Order: sequence, then C-alpha cells, then structure tokens
Amino acid sequence: MEENFTRVLGNLISIVLFSFIVLPSSIAQLNSADSRILFQVQQKLEYPQVLQGWSNWTNFCYLPANPNLVIVCEGNHITELTIVGNKTKSKSTLSSSFSTDSFFTVVTKLSTLKKLTLVSLGLWGTLPPKIDRLWSLEVMNFSSNFINGEIPSSISSIKNLTVVDLSNNLLNGSVPDLKGLQNLEILDLGINHMGPKYPSLSYNLVSITLKNNSIRIGTPSDFVKFVHLERLDLSSNKLVGPIPSSLFSLSSIQYLNLANNQFSGAMSPNLSCTPKLTFVDVSNNLLIGRLPSCIGSNSANRTVVSMWNCLTNATSKYQHPYRFCQKDAIAVMPRKNNGESKKEETVKLGVVLGVIGGIVGIAGLIGLLILGVYRKREAKRAKDYRSNSFALDKNVVRAASVIPKDGRRPQTMRTAALGLPPYTIFTLEEIEDATNNFDSMNLVGEGSQAQLYKGWLRDGSTVLIKCLKLKQKHSTQTLQQHMEVISKLRHRHLVSVLGHCVVSYADHPNSGSTVFVVLENVTNGSLRDHLTDWRKKEILKWPHRMGITMGIARGIQFLHTGTQHGIFGNDLKIESVLMDDNLTAKISSYNISLSSKAGSESPLNGHDPSQAPHRPANPEKDDIYQFGVIILQLITGKPVNSEEEIIGLKNQLEIGLTESPTQLTEMADSSIRGTFAYESMKTAAQIAINCVNEDSSERPSIEDVLWNMQYSVQVQEGWNSSGSLSTKL
Repeated sequence: MEENFTRVLGNLISIVLFSFIVLPSSIAQLNSADSRILFQVQQKLEYPQVLQGWSNWTNFCYLPANPNLVIVCEGNHITELTIVGNKTKSKSTLSSSFSTDSFFTVVTKLSTLKKLTLVSLGLWGTLPPKIDRLWSLEVMNFSSNFINGEIPSSISSIKNLTVVDLSNNLLNGSVPDLKGLQNLEILDLGINHMGPKYPSLSYNLVSITLKNNSIRIGTPSDFVKFVHLERLDLSSNKLVGPIPSSLFSLSSIQYLNLANNQFSGAMSPNLSCTPKLTFVDVSNNLLIGRLPSCIGSNSANRTVVSMWNCLTNATSKYQHPYRFCQKDAIAVMPRKNNGESKKEETVKLGVVLGVIGGIVGIAGLIGLLILGVYRKREAKRAKDYRSNSFALDKNVVRAASVIPKDGRRPQTMRTAALGLPPYTIFTLEEIEDATNNFDSMNLVGEGSQAQLYKGWLRDGSTVLIKCLKLKQKHSTQTLQQHMEVISKLRHRHLVSVLGHCVVSYADHPNSGSTVFVVLENVTNGSLRDHLTDWRKKEILKWPHRMGITMGIARGIQFLHTGTQHGIFGNDLKIESVLMDDNLTAKISSYNISLSSKAGSESPLNGHDPSQAPHRPANPEKDDIYQFGVIILQLITGKPVNSEEEIIGLKNQLEIGLTESPTQLTEMADSSIRGTFAYESMKTAAQIAINCVNEDSSERPSIEDVLWNMQYSVQVQEGWNSSGSLSTKL
C-alpha cells in the first residue's frame, strides 16, 4: 500500500514538473517591469477603449484574441505590441497634454520589442530621436495618426527593420537616408507632406509607397538595381521630366502607379516590360506621342490606365489635346541658370506685366458692371442660411467603420430596396447598449441642444444616434405623431432615420422629454469635402457631378411631393449633402413641421421656434434657390460663402452663355474640362441661373428642373458613347 502511494505521489510530482516545462511561456505572468510599462502606456494614451479593463491581475501574455490589441511574449518579456484605436477623423487627437517625447520615453523601455504597431490612436507631435532605443524592432507601424515634423535620422540605425509604415500622418521634409537599412522590405510613407527630394533607399525593398506627398525632384537613375521591387506607388506627387524606362523592366515589378504627376514627353517606343508587370497607371500626366507596345493595350494579364494625357494611341478616349501637354510641360520645366535665360526671363516679365495690366483693366470694367447690377438689386432678399437639420450636425458625419462589438444578436431582415432595416422603436436599454452607455469615446459631435454619438446596432452595423432634450411643451403623443411622419421618409437620396426612442419622465413633469434618433451612417464625407479636397475633386468628373445633381433633385422631389404634406424650407447646402462610398448623394437636412400649438418647428431641429430666424415666404421656391446654388458650385468647383459670391457666379455664367461656348467652357472647374458635352453643360448652367432668380415666382418647380436635368443627362450620355471631345467646338 505504501509503495502504491509513493508511486502515485511520484507520478503527480512528475506531471506538475512536466506542465511547467511544456506549457507555453506566454501563459506565464509577465515580469513586473514590463507590466508597469503597459499601465504607463495606457495612461499616456488617455485610456483608449481597447485598453480598458486592465487590472493588477491581468495576464498580459494571455489576453483574449482581439485584432485591435495584440501582446506577444517570449519568456517574460514583450516582443510584440499592437494597439489599434478609432481616432481616424479630422482633429480627433489626444489632448493638449499629450507628449510624444514622454510617450516614447515609456515605450522605448520595452527594448525587446520586435513589432510595434500604434494605429489610429490620435498620436500627435514629432517623433523623437530616441526611437532608436528600440534596437530590436523589426516592424514599425505608426500609420493613421497626426504625427508631424520630419522623420528623425536616428531611424536609420535600427538595422533589423523590415517594415516601416508611417502613412496617413502629417510628416514633412526630406526622408532621411535609409540606404543602410538592408533588411527593409516594405516602406509606406503615403499620404503625408514629404519632399521635395526623392529618398535614398535600400535596393532590397519589395514595396515602396510614397503616394500623395510633395516629391518633385526626380526619381533616381539607379532604379535598375532594385531587383526585388514588386510594388511602386509614386502617384499624386509633383514629379517632372520623362518617366524612367527602367521602371517597366525591373525583374520583379508587378504594380506600378505613376498617376497624377507632371511626367512629360514621349515614352521610348522600344520600352520593354517584365512579364510579371500586371498593373500600370500613368494617368493624369503630360505624356505625348504613342504608348509603347508593351503597355499600349490592356491584356488578360496586364491592366493599363493612361487617361488624361495627350497620347494618340491610348485605349482610353479621355485624352487632352496636344497643346495642353505642351503648355503645361513648359510651365513645370526647371528654370535655366545661364545669362541667356535671365534675359529671356526679363522679356517674359515685361510680357507678363503687360498681360497683368490688361487683366486688371478688364477686371475693373467687369467689377463696375457687377457693381451696377448689384446696386440695382439692393432689394435682394436677406437670406439667413439656418442649420436646422433634425438629423445631423454638419461636418461631424465622418465616422469611420469600427469593428462590431461581440455579442450582438441578429436583427430583422433588411429592406431590400434601400439596404436599410425596417423602422424600429428602440428601448432605452437598446440605445444605451448601442452607445456603450454613452461612452465619451463614442461622442462625435455636440451642440447647444443635442449630442451625436456613434453606435452599433445588434446586427453589428454602425449608426449615428442623436440625443435631444426637449422642452415640456412637446407632449409624448405629439412626438409620436412627429416620428411617425419621419419613419416614412425612406429614399435613396435622403439620409434615412432608422428608428427612435422617446423617454418621458412622468414623475418629473417639468423635466420634459428626451428623444434619441437613430440615423443611417454615411461615411464618405460631404459634397463640400469633395469640392475642397483636390484628391476627391479630381474624381468628380462631369458625369459624376450630373449624377449627384440628379440625386439631389430627386431627393428634393420626394420631400416636396412624396408625402401627404410636402416638406419644404429645407436647409440645402453642399455641407448637408453627404456622399456614400458609391458617390450617391444623400440629403441630411430636411425640415419636418410639427403640428402643435407650440409652433410649427420640429423640436428635432434643436432650437426654440420662437427664437428661430425669419423663414422665407415661399419655402418651396427657397429649396429651388438653394439647389441652384449647389449646381453653380458643381459647375465652377468654387464653394460659396455669401450671397454676393452667388450673384457673382450667376452673372459670370450669364455672360458665358451669351458670349461664346469657349467662355462658358473656361468658366467650368478645371477638373472637369474635357469630360463634358457643351450642350449638357449649357443646359445645367441655364437651370442654375433660373433656380437662383431673384424673383421667387420666376423659379422653376422641381418637376421642371428634373425634366431639364434629364435632357442634360441624355445629351451627356450620347456624347460619352460617341467619344466626342468638348474641346472640338
């Protein structure tokens, strides 16, 4: 018996010892020094949601699986730290007390780190030179933050680096010499302000991304040495001169994007391409002549994009005339430094001054003309552009997609027509659940009367939830009737309301009610964003702008005629027209009248109707006027901020229509020239002029607008299919 007991005890001891030997080291508790550093990181990052819930009992080396938080340990030290936040919107940074120097002083104490990923955390400030203390680092990813200043040269001493991703920040200046980083394979510095020089890089790189920067001093002559390079993206810079032919024949190159630069001249007809090259984009440059045969046409294995050059054999019909590339190429040529060039510049200066004098004289005459017109119209209406969208505060609807929270139960089937769920009356508990109890991290906008939160429905979809505290005079019954009207406003070109929750406090009759409005989330910014951001503006060619205009018109028609009582007096501006990922326009501001003794304004507009500014006498024609203002801006690409600017654009269009086709064409936004049929543009300009007529009775109905817009669209579609050019007038 004693022998059996001894044998069993020995077996148990062996099992315990074996478990200590074979169990993964990551299950072991992290050393206390590294644990303290993680708590300091949590504090420095101002307790982001992804780092909440830590305690002294947290085993950092054995956390639940989460793509936004990864901690990997070897032994009792951290070798990988990945933290992904949700601060991706403009100005969504850490507080003014944050210090990059202090933060990286803490982080660099984790000297055993091999991979450090800090994405979308709102980091701001300059990278300190002490970053080189991470001597073991192999992967550095600080993308999608607000880091500014220059990249410290000390980064070149981290010899083990294989990946550097600093994209989507505010970095500027020249890139330090990275030629010594022989292990570096992936470099992404895209969407910054780096330049003007092209960086000095290791020949072992596999992927180089420098898109959307300010590099203008030529590409290197030794590209042929980049034998491992598979991907090169230099798009949207300011590079000039001929395209290096060696790029196309690099032995490993697969992806080559040189679009939106100022490359000029003719490409070599003997240019050869490596068989691995599957994608080439040379669009929006100043190239002339013929494309070389190896990229002259698309094939099953190679896609070539070459539009908006001056090429003669490109497969795309969208090309500028030859003189466009000649004129612009001269404008971007480097200046000469010899005496002859100085004389030439002196002569040119005289010519320029003469031209400027002529322009000033003409501008003076036009100014007098406009002043005369302006004085005759001193009785113009005093419009006050109010911001009374019941749905959204403008300029805050840019919420980024966030990974849905766990435990969301499926909801009802989505409406097939619009891809939206049926209208739902939510409980307060569901609203609290969607916003994580109104966590301040989910607050995306706040006004005097309302707050706007980002939330997640139980099917995981992202929504916006507007919280409004109403005055006692709005009864629950009136609010329910009001929301019933809103629930029927489902249209492709409206930001739809998905549901609501009304909370009244019967025990406290003086406290009024709170309404929570659940809104469709539209994440691609406003129409104004697309007209002011040059990168987005370049995408909006005339056919796209016509589609957007038709969408807005159809949204207005639905508001005016699609309900039992027409909805008029809406606040239609380019700020309140939101764009989805398919560039579908959605009106986010529309006014729902509330039938009550308290007044006709909707409480969801967020202000007291007794304090509301004067409403126009004819709100239906007021909508038409604002629609005309939007068309003016889409034609000219110039956002307006005052009534005077609107009158000025209208007068210019009227002159363009009466003078000559060339003058109207020159008034159009430079981003859309060459993409429109003149008759289509002319029709749209006439519609805009009619809509902004000072006499509201002379403005067309929305049906008349749609009829004429449809004609403009049909003309444009016929022009597209015929392959005509608007310059051939």
